Amino acid sequence: MSIEVKDLTYTYSPKTPYASTALKGVSLHINEGEYVGIIGKTGSGKSTFIQHLNALIRLQSGEIKVYDIDLNAKKPDLKRLRGTVGMVMQYPEYQLFDETVEKDVSYGPKNLGLSEEEIKERVREAITLVGLDYEEMRDRSPFELSGGQKRRVAIAGVIAMRPKVLVLDEPIAGLDPKGKQEILSLIKRLKNSFSPTVIVVSHDMDSVAENCDKIALFSDGEIARFASPREIFYDDELLARTELDCPSVIKVAKELMKLGCPLPTRPVRKEELIAALTQGGRHE
Repeated sequence: MSIEVKDLTYTYSPKTPYASTALKGVSLHINEGEYVGIIGKTGSGKSTFIQHLNALIRLQSGEIKVYDIDLNAKKPDLKRLRGTVGMVMQYPEYQLFDETVEKDVSYGPKNLGLSEEEIKERVREAITLVGLDYEEMRDRSPFELSGGQKRRVAIAGVIAMRPKVLVLDEPIAGLDPKGKQEILSLIKRLKNSFSPTVIVVSHDMDSVAENCDKIALFSDGEIARFASPREIFYDDELLARTELDCPSVIKVAKELMKLGCPLPTRPVRKEELIAALTQGGRHE
């Protein structure tokens, strides 16, 4: 098991008139190798939750263990934690700061105390993995790049630390359809290379349904349900109660079933819908 969270509670501005409880007894187990979507309305606690995973927000109440790193320890090993959990915040391109792409991407590995040779190897690998040419990019200013290139460089800075867990907050926000697909394909490549566990916060239900093995649905600081996309998106009572929108494929499938079209399965992904329609046609 890579991440274990028990009874996590967090209140902003505690013991003041402005106190606001963002998380209320959240418990969640994420196994190594899982691709987990974190969804829910704005203000439901999603970002507060993920920022606990590498101690950007420190524990107030509850327990968190990431692999063998206990965040409840008096002095948790934060350097090792942040090398284990790579965090890509929303619009990561705004976090670029150094004068060249190579220097920017090397910042994290340097903080790990690696040798210059190891740092250079990791920087080259990370820049190449995000689909950029290392020799072409290394000496360029990150501020002169296109929006999509900036986002890739920012992601390279995180993966240069070779995290076992990759956490992304709205990674495709603000991108056009081509850019979205490129980033989603990149995440899959990273998962298959050295970040086997992926956790993605997203409001894009289509991408969540298409890519995630499991979904944690947050509602008012709690997890309303942690299950497969199929179990969550076909639970109409749950969707109504949490005001959650459906992915396009499932909307189409539900409309077809209302019209009397026999579907042998409950499709979630596009290829599943096509297969279900084909099988349904054969049965007729």
